[in-house]
Amino acid sequence: MRYSHTLRDRTYTFDGLVELLAKATPNRSGDRLAGCAAESDAERVAARWALADVPLTTFLTDPVVPPEDDNITRLIWDTHDGDAFAPVRHHTVGELRDWLLDTAAGPDAATRLSALAPGLTPEMVAAVSKLMRNQDLVSVAAATSVTTAFRTTLGLPGRLATRLQPNHPADDPAGVAGAVLDGLLLGAGDAVIGVNPASDNPRTVRDLLHLLDDIRTRYEIPVQSSVLTHVTTTIDLIGQGAPVDLPFQSIAGTQRANDGFGVTPAMLAEANDAARGLGRGSVGDNVLYFETGQGAALSADGHRGTGGRPVDQQTLEARAYGLARVFDPLIVNTVVGFIGPEYLYDGKQIVRAGLEDHFCGKLLGLPMGVDVCYTTHAEADQDDMDTLLLLLTAAGCTFVITVPGADDVMLGYQSTSFHDVLTTRRITGTRPAPEFETWLAGLGMLDGAGRVRAVDPAESPLRELTAKAGA
Repeated sequence: MRYSHTLRDRTYTFDGLVELLAKATPNRSGDRLAGCAAESDAERVAARWALADVPLTTFLTDPVVPPEDDNITRLIWDTHDGDAFAPVRHHTVGELRDWLLDTAAGPDAATRLSALAPGLTPEMVAAVSKLMRNQDLVSVAAATSVTTAFRTTLGLPGRLATRLQPNHPADDPAGVAGAVLDGLLLGAGDAVIGVNPASDNPRTVRDLLHLLDDIRTRYEIPVQSSVLTHVTTTIDLIGQGAPVDLPFQSIAGTQRANDGFGVTPAMLAEANDAARGLGRGSVGDNVLYFETGQGAALSADGHRGTGGRPVDQQTLEARAYGLARVFDPLIVNTVVGFIGPEYLYDGKQIVRAGLEDHFCGKLLGLPMGVDVCYTTHAEADQDDMDTLLLLLTAAGCTFVITVPGADDVMLGYQSTSFHDVLTTRRITGTRPAPEFETWLAGLGMLDGAGRVRAVDPAESPLRELTAKAGA
């Protein structure tokens, strides 16, 4: 089907839904690299006008990626809830935008938005995000509530959790323990203590799992841990009795891109069942941890849709969320600026993409976090990250990544620091996850206002860990 809109006496025509979605997307380098971006601001505006008139039911009959070639499309369609879709079934994309904004500003917003989530497809959500300003994305996301739990409860109103990321370039146990100590003393880790191992050797992964579990049990910390290795490695280690809390996997929005990661939905289902079978959670049984990022499918040459046309990277990112939600994960995060400036060129594009990803994931019913980050060769800096962090907190983001000094020494990119989140919590009045907050208070690590207070490591209640880390 062809779509068109006349703007200033010129008619712009778009050959199919794939092209229309791409041309309506805010400007970003990845879509230019793929050859699907709008050629001018005028064409982009015309595409948005045309997209606003597309009925939502079109997305149930006109696939962006053909189902006969893609198991993600089949999964999205097979799990679509027609009853949940009923309140907006007769809407266009533009009318959905109005409905979302009206609902977000009204009573029972969280209940109504949560009820709608199973009725929306990723393509619908991606489409409506393209019509929204940044404040619209923040407004609707802030009104949406998604709660999950394992040893901590995540996603509650007024809370901002963190992943403590204690990476080390040599997977040195003392180095990892030192970074864990640094984060715990600054109130980080309530979403997960998650290590990206430098080596994917199963023995190294197992040793890191035991290290993290030993720290958790010794100090009775209500947190969950994860070592971010391939899901098949984690499944094997579960079978060997390793202390696995959260299996991890990077995922993307097309079958071909996931083939590049060496992962299938069946593998994810196996990991989910295996981890839940361990019964290690204390307040819930959400066990999977997924990471995504705009540009992942393009970098894997898995970005083609109907007719072989390139699909814009933001729509493909939303499709990854359609895969994730099938498994009721504990957490999902988009590593928004990590892939590089080829996909998100500068701070403006990174900020916009972070808000889009968070909005789309949360509207689809996912516990969304964001790695507020950039690579050193991007046209971005920490001021941009401060802006995005504050906007995401206003939007009710479930968690963000934190690393010592905002500089990941193993992965070689810039993120947010433990101190950044302390500042953000103070400014916004947000707090850690309740179980973790109670643990901090019990150790005397909070002041009278409930904020993490300065603690001398030599006198801290974690001084045994201080000694273990060589601090």
